[in-house]
Amino acid sequence: MSEPNLSHRVALITGASRGLGKAMALALAGAGARLALVARDLERLRQTAQEAHHLGAEAEIFCADVTDEAQVRQLEKDVIARFGTLHILINNAGINVRKPLTEFTLEEWRKVVDTNLTAAFLLCRAFVPHMKGHGYGRIINMTSIMSHVSIAGRTAYSASKAGLLGFTRALALELAPEGITVNGISPGPFATEMNTQLMQNPELNQQFISRIPLGRWGKVEEVGRLALYLCSEEAGFITGTDILIDGGWCAQ
Repeated sequence: MSEPNLSHRVALITGASRGLGKAMALALAGAGARLALVARDLERLRQTAQEAHHLGAEAEIFCADVTDEAQVRQLEKDVIARFGTLHILINNAGINVRKPLTEFTLEEWRKVVDTNLTAAFLLCRAFVPHMKGHGYGRIINMTSIMSHVSIAGRTAYSASKAGLLGFTRALALELAPEGITVNGISPGPFATEMNTQLMQNPELNQQFISRIPLGRWGKVEEVGRLALYLCSEEAGFITGTDILIDGGWCAQ
C-alpha cells in the first residue's frame, strides 16, 4: 500500500490538544492534510499546531466547547471561512466520570453524554453539508471498547459510547451515496491523560495490564496510524463499522 497522501484534504479534529486527538492530528499532518484543530485548551492547541507545522502541514487552531450549539455554529463559520470546505471530520473530544451510578449527579451524567455523543451530532450536523459533493469524505467517531463491553463504574461513559456507535452506523448509511465513509475507532486502554489516574495507581495499573492479552497499554501513535489509514483512498470501501484497537481485550 502506498503512503497516504492527504495534501488536498482539510481535516477537523476535536480534542486535538492532547492524547489520541493530538496523535491523529499529527498523523494526518504527516500526510499533508490541512488541519483545523479544535479544543478548549488554547495553549496546548498551539503546541499541537507547532508540531504539525514542523511536519510541513498547515494548521489553524479554534478554541470551542463542542457541546455548545452556538459555539459549534460559530466554529462552522470560522473553519469554512478559513479553509473553504471540509473533507475529514474526527469526533474525538471525550470525557469519563468513574463512579457508581447512585453517586452520579444529573449534571455529571449530562456532561459525559453531551461531550461524548451530543457533540458528535452537533459537529456532523454542522459540517456534513460542506463535505457533500466531493465524492470523498471521512468521518471518524472515537467510540471505545466500552461501546462493546463494560466494567463497573462506567455507566455514563458506556451509555454515551454505545450511543455513538449506533449513531456511526446510521450516519454511514445516510452518507454512503455521497462517497462519505463513517467509521468508529474503539480504543482499549491507552496511555493517555484520561487514564493517568489508573496508571499512577500500581494496583489498578496491574489489574488493567493483566486483562490486556498483549500485556501493555496502547501507544497513541498506533491510533494515529489507524486513523490515517481510514482517511486514505485505500479505505474507501470501509464504512458503517467499528475497528477495535485494544490489545485483544474484547477477544476474551
